[in-house]
Amino acid sequence: MPSRRALDWLLGADQPSIRYRALTELLDRPLDDPEVCAAAERIPTVGWVAELLVDRGPEGLWAGPEDAYRPKYTSTYWKLLALSDLGITRSHPLVRRSCEAWMRRFALSGGGVGGSSRGTGHHCVVGNMTRALIRFGYGEDPRIRKSLEWLVTTASPKGGWSCMGTGRNLDSWEGLSAFATYPRARWSPSMQACVERGAEFFLERELHRQGARYPPWYRFHYPVHYYYDLLVGLDLLTALGYGEDRRLGFALDVLRRKRRADGRWNLDAVHPDVVGPIARWFEAHPSQRPTPWGLEAPGRPSKMVTLTALSVLARVGS
Repeated sequence: MPSRRALDWLLGADQPSIRYRALTELLDRPLDDPEVCAAAERIPTVGWVAELLVDRGPEGLWAGPEDAYRPKYTSTYWKLLALSDLGITRSHPLVRRSCEAWMRRFALSGGGVGGSSRGTGHHCVVGNMTRALIRFGYGEDPRIRKSLEWLVTTASPKGGWSCMGTGRNLDSWEGLSAFATYPRARWSPSMQACVERGAEFFLERELHRQGARYPPWYRFHYPVHYYYDLLVGLDLLTALGYGEDRRLGFALDVLRRKRRADGRWNLDAVHPDVVGPIARWFEAHPSQRPTPWGLEAPGRPSKMVTLTALSVLARVGS
């Protein structure tokens, strides 16, 4: 169980999204529990979800209708990824309208989601959108199944994915995250095998061993967008059922060491530093530089990080 102080903080009335998720994920309350129902009813009207919905344009998009992907991270693509983490679903008409516009803008050749203007799929876009749309309640939509099948066919036979032609890497986590939200009973044999190979890719590297030490992986951040860190890896692998694998030990030790004395975790960064070749590319293309956007202040206790951390520890029985 989480500390009483941390749990009471997550159950506060100021953010019904967090209260709803804490009740259902940490306290295992059923969806028809009166407190769960009351929290769900308040999600669209109080806190982060209400603030995000107010910012929508008349087309159901954010930051104008011209480009649903740019500017990073204030346009439609990014805002819907954040909304999908906050307990609201397509049962809300504003969310449903935005999701349908999102899927039209990012149609994937062959019927899925996550495609470019030409319908070409990109791993992180397909994975992120599929995960988010499942959370929004589109799990039985045929476009979701097509997207999952695309992720299977584009995975490396050795496990994992390559993003932007960089070779298999821990940063390419989004594909596995889509399967982590998809009901296990609906996995095909090829999906099962794909997930097993992908999970092994992360586990054999203990969620962090790939090349030189990369500082952003050790800073917990939100919104996640497409950036990786050890908490992202732990959330992903424990959600997939690998909580008892000893190779999570290093990452779990980091998680426990970062816990504050009051039982909470800080938000270390809105998103990790852009370093190396990517930083140099942005220097040469300043108009493409991302605009940091977040729900909470870095360096302060974070409800999103604390909720995720406690959910991880609950899955590993700690």
